[in-house]
Amino acid sequence: MSVIIVFLALVAATAAWWLSRQGLTMQPWLQEGASSAFPGAAASAPAAKIGLAVFLAVVGALFALLISAYLMRMDAPDWRVLPAPRILWLNTGALIASSVALQYARSAARAAATDHLRASLGAAAVLALAFLVGQLSAWRQLNAAGFFAASNPANAFFYLLTGVHGLHLAGGLTALARTAAKAWRHTDGSALRQSVELCAIYWHFMLFVWVVIFALLTGWGDDFAVICRKLLA
Repeated sequence: MSVIIVFLALVAATAAWWLSRQGLTMQPWLQEGASSAFPGAAASAPAAKIGLAVFLAVVGALFALLISAYLMRMDAPDWRVLPAPRILWLNTGALIASSVALQYARSAARAAATDHLRASLGAAAVLALAFLVGQLSAWRQLNAAGFFAASNPANAFFYLLTGVHGLHLAGGLTALARTAAKAWRHTDGSALRQSVELCAIYWHFMLFVWVVIFALLTGWGDDFAVICRKLLA
């Protein structure tokens, strides 16, 4: 539970810092004069950003719980680590490239470069789809090799972690498709910029979560796992 508490404390601290930067700690009812004259009045965060921040905090807590359960279950004598398919490396590269493409789209939206924005959004979507297809291919490879979900707890956690992450990314693709549709319809600039920014933030978060999962599944996070198991003990 120590890892979960630390994680949630970090999420709360980050959220508090971010909200303070957005001017949400202002008290305009104590001020006098026109609202436009108040410092930070125009910098208030849109409701969509606040909603995304809350949603990411919930998703982060979910993955923290799953990873904590993974770390605690590793000590059991029946735990047999399954070989990580090599395609996971390609999938990771595709997701990194997708996140980079969305960052380019974010810059293009701010610069009102429509052509670059459309190209970046399209590239991000294609690369994200490639990641999901690659994840399904990894599942097929493991099933063909006899590593079924019910065979071993390690197998079950592999399918659970990758599956939950894949579902969240697939949900993000829906929002990305709607954002791309806005770009092709020449939607109002401010609304489009906000949609692109929200997609980029979500993608970067999902990339971070995947890197943590990938490190655990491939053994890169073994030293970190040992430390976390000691904290959980």
